[in-house]
Amino acid sequence: MSSVRFDFNDPVWDQSKYIGRFKYFAWVTDPRLNFVRGECLDQAKDLRTLYNQRREPPGTTREQLLYAKKLYDSAFHPDSGEKMNIFGRMSFQVPGGMLITGAMLTWYRTIPALVFWQWVNQSFNALVNYTNRNAKSPLTVTQLGVAYVTATTAACATAIGLKHYLMKRASPLMQRYVPFAAVAAANCVNIPLMRQNEIRHGIEVYDENEKHVGESRVAAIKGISQVVLSRIVMCAPGMTLMPIVMERLECNCWFRTNQWFHAPFQTAMVGGFLLFMVPTACALFPQRCVLNTSTIRTFEGGKYCELSKRLGDNIPERVYFNKGL
Repeated sequence: MSSVRFDFNDPVWDQSKYIGRFKYFAWVTDPRLNFVRGECLDQAKDLRTLYNQRREPPGTTREQLLYAKKLYDSAFHPDSGEKMNIFGRMSFQVPGGMLITGAMLTWYRTIPALVFWQWVNQSFNALVNYTNRNAKSPLTVTQLGVAYVTATTAACATAIGLKHYLMKRASPLMQRYVPFAAVAAANCVNIPLMRQNEIRHGIEVYDENEKHVGESRVAAIKGISQVVLSRIVMCAPGMTLMPIVMERLECNCWFRTNQWFHAPFQTAMVGGFLLFMVPTACALFPQRCVLNTSTIRTFEGGKYCELSKRLGDNIPERVYFNKGL
């Protein structure tokens, strides 16, 4: 072993640069990680714990530690350390997202199909949003239920409203964009509602040495806004380019008459987009988000007074927090 100890909190690549964040998220959102058995994930967590306690097995290599970090970062929540539901992990975004998005893009012509697939999508999104929230701001069962029902209703209402509006006023191509509009609108509702306690009470913020210094609602709003934008960017290429592709391909007689091929084709194409877009969107903003304390003073006088009482004249210029995914 090298004399320099391995740091499990080190993201491997420079997170101050976009390319470093992209490499990291491509690493931990690899869809192949969904096939790793639960026992292997637990072993990775155990190795991490033992290593941090300086009790790792003799002969442990850096490659083993790197792989353990990859498994831990992909499957365990950064705040709580609990194993996340496989369907809510970012590594499941490609298989889960491609199946649901492919279905939404294929079956959008009738209202029942439109509503059903929007409901499926928002159920999946609710699980992902809950799994990747800031875990230090728990939700009650009632709050979860309200968030889920509201987001699903928003998606379905947007889809139905646009469908009725565009049926007589827009071309068939424009009608293909109804699913994307509904998904974008629902993301603006689903994510903030799933993380409403963060907005109400604030999330924990830390100084550069990871010492807890207080809570901030502005930090929560900033983090949630970045997550909303990232999620929309994540699905945008597949849902905005595929309608154009399908419109062109349906000019071909064989493609137009073989309707059975449309769903698997669109699903595979969306999967290709998501394989690249999941790390691209996750890397748009640093996971360890920064906020100037002057912003807290401007918009949260009460919270800033609490910081002053707790820290005196030692209030840091900047505070840091986990924005979630």
